[in-house]
Amino acid sequence: MGHTLDHLLVDYLPLVVFIGLSLVIGLGLLVAPFIVAYKNPDPEKLSAYECGFDAFDDARMKFDVRFYLVSILFIIFDLEVAFLFPWAVAFKEVGLFGFWSMMLFLAVLTIGFIYEWKKGALEWD
Repeated sequence: MGHTLDHLLVDYLPLVVFIGLSLVIGLGLLVAPFIVAYKNPDPEKLSAYECGFDAFDDARMKFDVRFYLVSILFIIFDLEVAFLFPWAVAFKEVGLFGFWSMMLFLAVLTIGFIYEWKKGALEWD
């Protein structure tokens, strides 16, 4: 019994080392910015960034929904690419049904994109 337990512990040693090392690296990366970061922000750093809002403002202020619409569009088309890669890798195995399924998927995304474009959702007037 003792011999099999020692053998089992030796088998799991790389896993324990990996988890311990990942915890040390993760905690180190979480703590390091507080130790070495430069803590004197200039006005440019505190100005509005890509979202268009001031860095420190009222949470109940009105916002422009176009920022969120563009981010949703980015996520949709980013996921489209995530579906295209495995489809392209397995293109020979999916056959004709897989080909037309992807064409239908791309057509639905294209129609949605054209609809948003025609509605003026991408205009920044």
